[in-house]
Amino acid sequence: MEVAEGVSAATPTEEMNGTGNLMDFLDEPFPDVSTYEDFHTIDWLREKSRDTDRHRKITSKSKESLWELIKSLLDAWSGWVVMLLIGLLSGTLAGVIDLAVDWMTDLKEGVCLSAFWYSHEQCCWTSNETTFDDRDKCPQWQKWAELMTGHAEGAGAYVLNYFLYILWALLFSFLAVSLVRVFAPYACGSGIPEIKTILSGFIIRGYLGKWTLLIKTVTLVLAVSSGLSLGKEGPLVHVACCCGNLFCSLFSKYSKNEGKRREVLSAAAAAGVSVAFGAPIGGVLFSLEEVSYYFPLKTLWRSFFAALVAAFTLRSINPFGNSRLVLFYVEYHTPWYMAELVPFILLGVFGGLWGTLFIRANIAWCRRRKTTQLGKYPVLEVIAVTGITALLAYPNPYTRRSTSELISELFNDCGALESSQLCDYVNNPNMSRPVDDIPDRPAGPGVYNALWQLTLALIFKIVITIFTFGMKIPSGLFIPSMAVGAIAGRIVGIAVEQMAYHHHDWIIFKNWCRPGADCVTPGLYAMVGAAACLGGVTRMTVSLVVIMFELTGGLEYIVPLMAAAVTSKWVADAFGKEGIYESHILLNGYPYLDVRDEFTHRTLATDVMRPRRNDPPLAVLTQDSTTVEDVETLIKDTDYNGFPVVVSRESERLIGFVQRRDLTLAIKNARQKQDGVVSSSVVYFTEDAPQLPASNPQPLKLRRILNLSPFTVTDHTPMETVVDIFRKLGLRQCLVTRSGRLLGIITKKDVLRHMAQMMNQDPESIMFN
Repeated sequence: MEVAEGVSAATPTEEMNGTGNLMDFLDEPFPDVSTYEDFHTIDWLREKSRDTDRHRKITSKSKESLWELIKSLLDAWSGWVVMLLIGLLSGTLAGVIDLAVDWMTDLKEGVCLSAFWYSHEQCCWTSNETTFDDRDKCPQWQKWAELMTGHAEGAGAYVLNYFLYILWALLFSFLAVSLVRVFAPYACGSGIPEIKTILSGFIIRGYLGKWTLLIKTVTLVLAVSSGLSLGKEGPLVHVACCCGNLFCSLFSKYSKNEGKRREVLSAAAAAGVSVAFGAPIGGVLFSLEEVSYYFPLKTLWRSFFAALVAAFTLRSINPFGNSRLVLFYVEYHTPWYMAELVPFILLGVFGGLWGTLFIRANIAWCRRRKTTQLGKYPVLEVIAVTGITALLAYPNPYTRRSTSELISELFNDCGALESSQLCDYVNNPNMSRPVDDIPDRPAGPGVYNALWQLTLALIFKIVITIFTFGMKIPSGLFIPSMAVGAIAGRIVGIAVEQMAYHHHDWIIFKNWCRPGADCVTPGLYAMVGAAACLGGVTRMTVSLVVIMFELTGGLEYIVPLMAAAVTSKWVADAFGKEGIYESHILLNGYPYLDVRDEFTHRTLATDVMRPRRNDPPLAVLTQDSTTVEDVETLIKDTDYNGFPVVVSRESERLIGFVQRRDLTLAIKNARQKQDGVVSSSVVYFTEDAPQLPASNPQPLKLRRILNLSPFTVTDHTPMETVVDIFRKLGLRQCLVTRSGRLLGIITKKDVLRHMAQMMNQDPESIMFN
């Protein structure tokens, strides 16, 4: 019978019941005091009471001397200092990643002769020979074929450029997967499912370590530059949380308390989204809506501050070279009209359907990877997917470029100075309107050509992203999802624009679209489509809309974005409640109790508690009849997290609960420090040990490590209530009693197994404690 998940934290402090402090008789703390084992759950109530205790001690000491007062002020300020450091480091890393990705993405196609560390754009900025029409062409920038053979055009040059493009992509992805495998296996994937699990109170040692931070930063640049269908946004949240964990270790307030550490990590996640999108407020809302489990008001303010500092740092570096924080700045000159809500909602439906398709296909593929031989060859899988991606991406100009550039072009409005194929409209020679208010025009051959290429790009992105997400390299999902939506949106936008131009006398266009007016903005449709698809995959709503308008600066288009986000969530939720991150948590079997899950079954605590009917009896300690040897044998023979203490085995009346690690520490310490404590010494959990004859060995009093107020429920408590208690209080275990008699115990793992069973899933899929 498993009493609770593994080994617990050590030192209990004066919890609300007033139990004393183990440190009173531990002169020198043993290593690993107040730590948890790997892959185990923290006890939120215990962590909170330990922090309250520490705070009370500091406050009372601060009245004693000036030095203690200064120390208490430093302690109060340490939270803000940590936030400042997280913001500075995550902003700097994001800026460096952005600059490196720009350069290495362009390196696949050519090199800058004047300074090889310049990207294509930077190279042509510094050139004096660049004309506005050919702004991408300048003598300093040469493609590989031109550099090697001297010929820029022709079939030979194309084939050579094609070959080198694939070669560079393979090199980058091979380096990325090799570094991850050798140095930091935890640096793969997006990191958000694991961050969610860690923030819910689970311990994954090394997941937020220094090596993971270093390798994730380097391999993220390589993975994005290789041209694979992945983004850097999710991994940047992981990178920011690694920064948070790093700075937590500098302050004992956070390093010794797992509950406090999680408050910092929640704020770090906000800073991560802030620098990923240049969206500080969206970052705070993302942390609140999507990632965090426990989010007090204090954390909201600190998240806001961390996101602000991170955004400010990124703006100082100015990686996009446009003096703006936002990634895809847009300026649309026309308002949207009520009739356009119909195509916006249709894009929302598309986003929901794409989200469902992606989640189901990706999870099926990841499950196949886990259960077949495929999972044994991660390097080969990355090389194969990169090779196929590069081979199919190069011929199409929309898939050859980086996904961020593609989205940027799709969001753009066609001005008079645009040279893009998407803006190849037939101009009216008599047009004499202001430059920024160009009327709707018939599409030229370039637009039709672009539509074909975009349709192929859409199919390619939909298919390849399913196989890319989840490989053993850092891979984010935001940018590929937005790309799928932006392509679909732009295609719909051009279709609506051409309908409005050719059929402006139709009743739907009559009221708002006069001939010669600029009615429809295809870029807006791309923006709405991007929001819809991202919402369909992640199931975000509020934070998604805020991120989208911060990302583009399109403040007046909040209503279309909201309509699309809500529609995509409704449609996707109709097929299944889990977003991509929750699905990956389920796939990996992490013990995550989702706040949004509703438990509607009519089971009782007695149906879930252990021991079950055929199990051995509950492992318990008695308050005054157990010897030191009995306790040591019990600890050796079981791997339970703790033991209930009862009056006697006959009465089974509950006294309290004692943690396994506390017992181990206390006995070890007593044997070293107290004379007369031997194996036959009786352990007392009572207030006063009775007077024993001199011939008896000295008793061991362990009252002060006993938790006198363990959380208990009766055997007839509905499981709905028990699940709520576990979820809202963050418990590890809960004792089941009837009229004060101990009947059994329920652990977090039992609750998760029961919920899985009720949903006809495999209860053994909950792998970790």
